[in-house]
Amino acid sequence: MVSLDYRALAVLDAVASHGSFEKAAVALGISGPAVAQRIKALEDASGRLLIIRGQPAVPTGLGQRLITHHRHVKLMEASLDIDLGNTVSMPGLAIAIDDDSLATWFPDVLAPLLAPPRCQLEVRLADSGTALQMLRDGTVFGCVASDTAPEATAASVTPLGSLHYVCVATPVFAGHWFSDGFSAAAAQLAPAVVGQHSLLARLLAEQLALQVPFPHHSLPAEAARRACIEQGLAYGLMPQRLAAPLLATDRLVDLLPGRTLAVPLYWHAWSLDTPLTQLLSEQVVRSARAWLR
Repeated sequence: MVSLDYRALAVLDAVASHGSFEKAAVALGISGPAVAQRIKALEDASGRLLIIRGQPAVPTGLGQRLITHHRHVKLMEASLDIDLGNTVSMPGLAIAIDDDSLATWFPDVLAPLLAPPRCQLEVRLADSGTALQMLRDGTVFGCVASDTAPEATAASVTPLGSLHYVCVATPVFAGHWFSDGFSAAAAQLAPAVVGQHSLLARLLAEQLALQVPFPHHSLPAEAARRACIEQGLAYGLMPQRLAAPLLATDRLVDLLPGRTLAVPLYWHAWSLDTPLTQLLSEQVVRSARAWLR
């Protein structure tokens, strides 16, 4: 491809983001046939399929790389606007993060980044493996993950600290299910609640030598898991600093006193030298390190 039609790339990005030609047309304020024509022109120029037509429409590998390039160019254009004193555009900036980080330290990132508004921030909830895959295929600019992922294509990997979890339940729940102590035998009967199954499985293996499946409910949102635990419906892991006031007032009990599960977190980011991306990375690292151990 000799040259790129950036208006067509914007259409490609919209189709991938909205999952259909029709929704992209509405978002861009153009007709459906115009969307189809620009995608076809891009595909003709590249000689490759860029969008898999389906429900939803999804980009191919090359299509995603072109979308990533388009988003990076928009970020650099916004930086240039600042340097030239022009009206600053509002580029989109997507990151992926786990829900426990979103519920604890990540809100501290927002005010310095968005006041005044510098971008249209899109935060996607994802576990570590999914977040790193989003980073590799260019869906997000940066992500928080519990893996250093040396094979990732990002230019920078910055350690943030460790998020510590405690295993908790209400006193009534603990008295009913763990009256003889928090044991492997009891954990094979008592219902747990999990977000990332692997975290609780790791704790049970390390602390109780439990290697077999255990009964559990799966709830993707941290707030829902916390409510489930507080209502005495299950036991589970909770970030230590969120659990602390509940433990201090005896609303919850620590099933493994003095023992925590430490999950190291890392910030992965594409190498884009713009004030906006630098500010985002700086705020993520500063806020995480102030909150995490």
